[in-house]
Amino acid sequence: MSEQLLTELTIFILAVFVGIEVISKVPTTLHTPLMSATNAIHGIVLVGALLVAGVEAPRLGAILSVIAVFFASLNVFGGFVVTERMLTMFRPRSKS
Repeated sequence: MSEQLLTELTIFILAVFVGIEVISKVPTTLHTPLMSATNAIHGIVLVGALLVAGVEAPRLGAILSVIAVFFASLNVFGGFVVTERMLTMFRPRSKS
C-alpha cells in the first residue's frame, strides 16, 4: 500500500468519526435545516468530483458526470423542498 493511499484512508476514517460525533450532538429539531445546508455543500463537492473524473478518464468522466449531476440535483432540491415544508409548519396560520 502506498504512503499516499494510507494517508488518505486515515483522513477519511478520522473524518467519519468526527462527522458521527458532530451529528450525534445536533438536536432533532435542527436535523432538517442542517441536512438542507449539507445538501448545498454536496453541490460544491460534486463540482470537485466532476473535475477529477473529467481529467482522469475523459470519456467515462463525461458519462459519470451526467449521472452524478442528476442524482446530486435530486439530493439538493429534495433537501430544500423538505426544509420549505418544515418551515411552513412553523408559520402562523392566517385567520380566514
